[in-house]
Amino acid sequence: MLNQFKNKSSFIKVLNSTFMDLPAPKNISFSWNIGSLLFMCLFLQIITGILLASSYSPSMENSFYMVIFSMENINKNWFIRYIHANGASLFFICLYYHISRNIYYYSYMYKHTWMVGVSIFILTMATAFLGYVLPINQMSYWGASVITNLLSEVPYIGSNLIELVWGSPSVNNPTIMRFFSFHFMLPFLILGLVILHIVLLHETGSKNPLGVYSSNNKYMFNPIFIFKDMLGFIVVLLLFFFISLMLPLVLGDDENFFNLNPYVTPLHIQPEWYFLFAYAILRSIPNKVGGIIALAMSIFILYFLPYLHLAKLPSFCYPFNKLLFFLFLIVVSLLTWVGMSPVESPYIFTGQFLSLSYFTYYMISPLSSVYWEKLILL
Repeated sequence: MLNQFKNKSSFIKVLNSTFMDLPAPKNISFSWNIGSLLFMCLFLQIITGILLASSYSPSMENSFYMVIFSMENINKNWFIRYIHANGASLFFICLYYHISRNIYYYSYMYKHTWMVGVSIFILTMATAFLGYVLPINQMSYWGASVITNLLSEVPYIGSNLIELVWGSPSVNNPTIMRFFSFHFMLPFLILGLVILHIVLLHETGSKNPLGVYSSNNKYMFNPIFIFKDMLGFIVVLLLFFFISLMLPLVLGDDENFFNLNPYVTPLHIQPEWYFLFAYAILRSIPNKVGGIIALAMSIFILYFLPYLHLAKLPSFCYPFNKLLFFLFLIVVSLLTWVGMSPVESPYIFTGQFLSLSYFTYYMISPLSSVYWEKLILL
């Protein structure tokens, strides 16, 4: 019993030294609050997801009607579903902001922390896609068919991969059961990676807007930054619940209200808004294999950022790199707009130009940093 008490007290000391007594830079802004908001979003999604899973039926025939029935007849289930659906959008808003801030301040130079973070991002995208399919409406069914059919281009084993994913000749009951199982399990894997991400971050400490490494310019994480995170929670949750209650369907698609009809293809198949930039890159390549490679590289290129940065100073130290970064954000926003537009002129050419600009940023920004660094040293 005494050993258990000692182990417990030592565990609490480790937690305090890791989370409470962490020295944090004095000058970090609200942009550094997004990490805690992401943890809040993950917790919110897990809780609401467990509650929704208790009234869900994973089948082609019943899923759509069961979702409607549970919203109309189970007490407050409509509110739980709107929190879960809009919570995914809030999750990705915070996630994209978090990634953008880390790219701008070159936080990817903390390689281990960055690699785990990119893995979290990819698993979150997979989880969101699987969850989007589960209500089995017109858009989710055709979206699942289109995306899973991309696996057919994998050399030698493409057809076997599709059969493994579908579990039948087409998207059917076994597919939905598998999607539901993985959608339920992946958040717990993400939670484990998030804890690892936080531990790795606290070994090195956070960067700051000036990029200065100084142990004399820091405060303890508790209580100042605890209160700052709590204030962020309150503000974001107030806005989030306002949208969930007053505008719960503002980010949805009209096709989500139609039950599945496997014989009628929607006029314009598109994923949720947070996948549109990658979907636009996929569509911009006329060749199917080339489009799949471009789609994969649009995400996996994040793994290579620590190795592409060759300068000693952070990119934001150079005015031209700042301009490139904000142009990059505009490109991603325009790709999102192109992704929701029909596949016709002028959107085809626009998507191709923006896709080229998207990948060009990752090449030009490191080279520009090296050039400006040499110019300053001269």
